[in-house]
Amino acid sequence: MKPRLLAIDIDGTLLNSSYQLPASNLRALQRAHESGVEVILATGRRHAFALSVAQQLGFNLWLISSNGAITRSLAGETFHRDLLPVAAARAVCARLDNFRDHMVITFDNEKKGALVLESLDVLSGSIRRWLETNMQYINFVRPIEGALTEDPVQAMFCGAIARMQQAEAHLAGSAVLDQVTLLKTEYVARDLCILDLLNKDCSKGHALRRWAEHRGFHSSEVVAIGDNHNDQEMLNFAGLPFIMGNACDELKQNGWALAPSNDECGVAAIVEQVLA
Repeated sequence: MKPRLLAIDIDGTLLNSSYQLPASNLRALQRAHESGVEVILATGRRHAFALSVAQQLGFNLWLISSNGAITRSLAGETFHRDLLPVAAARAVCARLDNFRDHMVITFDNEKKGALVLESLDVLSGSIRRWLETNMQYINFVRPIEGALTEDPVQAMFCGAIARMQQAEAHLAGSAVLDQVTLLKTEYVARDLCILDLLNKDCSKGHALRRWAEHRGFHSSEVVAIGDNHNDQEMLNFAGLPFIMGNACDELKQNGWALAPSNDECGVAAIVEQVLA
């Protein structure tokens, strides 16, 4: 069937390794839009943090952000929110008490307190730089449970890969996993791992399915392009899934078609292929 919906991850997929939008990727998405194919970006970023990328495309579109928790238009119209219940967030805090210095809780607003953490002491590298550029949205609350007066978007744990593997192992077999979805984003070259704990059954894949059904698209009419572990549900849903060449070897074993890397404008190559 002719593709009607194109779902694209941002970091490691649409953007190159310098976090820039290549001109060929931009032209390909504009061509897709002009040919009647709907484009939706699906990202682990917060909605506000993804806007700067989406606005470069030059046409109206919707964003699936926070790994599927929020689906919202460029203009700010909300289609769906899938928030993490306070009780589940508190259970996460209790279970991962030894990792709370790596924890960031996010809320669906753009004011002080949209991001909450206890301290910046152990966070470094790109995560620390990201937080420091968002200081106007950050509240420091100790203990962090004191900020849980409403349902957050997610609880996020970030740090070195080995440390986050310890956190993931500590969750294994826990009753907490009956209340949440655990999604992982890993960047080996940067020794960075992000664990997102969201509402049960929340993911890019669930959000993409919901949007496709709303728009009347069958999964066979959906193209999805991603590069990381948090893209797996989205790729499994799409009738035409592509994994980027810069993805880890583990993800390349799932039977998805292989795209060129993000530094080789893999998105442009795939879009031109499916449009043809």
